[in-house]
Amino acid sequence: MPPETLPAPGALIPGDPAAGGPTTGAPTTGDAAPAGAEAGADAERPVVAGTTVDHLTETYRAHYRSLLGLAALLLDDTASCEDVVQEAFIRVHSARNRVRDRDKTLAYLRQTVVNLSRSALRRRILGLKLLSKPMPDMASAEEGAYDQLERDDLIRAMRGLQRRQREVLVLRYFADMTEVQVAETLGISLGSVKAYGSRGIAALRVAMEAAQS
Repeated sequence: MPPETLPAPGALIPGDPAAGGPTTGAPTTGDAAPAGAEAGADAERPVVAGTTVDHLTETYRAHYRSLLGLAALLLDDTASCEDVVQEAFIRVHSARNRVRDRDKTLAYLRQTVVNLSRSALRRRILGLKLLSKPMPDMASAEEGAYDQLERDDLIRAMRGLQRRQREVLVLRYFADMTEVQVAETLGISLGSVKAYGSRGIAALRVAMEAAQS
């Protein structure tokens, strides 16, 4: 579901009170509420924690391409990536009240994309492909060790990493996340991110040296 085809906010899920649709179980009989009574009740009702439909939709539209790119680093074809990103939006929309801090809406979308990509990989037992995306500059992290690496060799080396090592490196160096963001996205500690990243880089170095020897 590319962002330009999204339904307008407020019409995402028919029957969802948050979307302005009809609700099931609503009273059909009885006197109408006095004018202004409903507005007064709404004003007194506590605000439910969570991101709003408008904010979620805006975040999805603004970061759709980056979410698609994140899925592309873990999956093997554009159609699957689009399906994963669309499903991530739907799932976060359904659980939006769990997003206690609206500033973490993007983090929830990213984490859901990663989780759904994992599931797709497990189901289909697919390897990692980077499609046509250029290899990012990893020189600052690796002291220039990967400057001259062939992209195909890197893909093969990434395939050989343990799953968690590969995920950490993909998020850290290809999705340009900080270590803290990687930890939040994968639901692991900052120390684990550092450990998986260090081991993954070491394994990549060995694999690349073997490929070029």
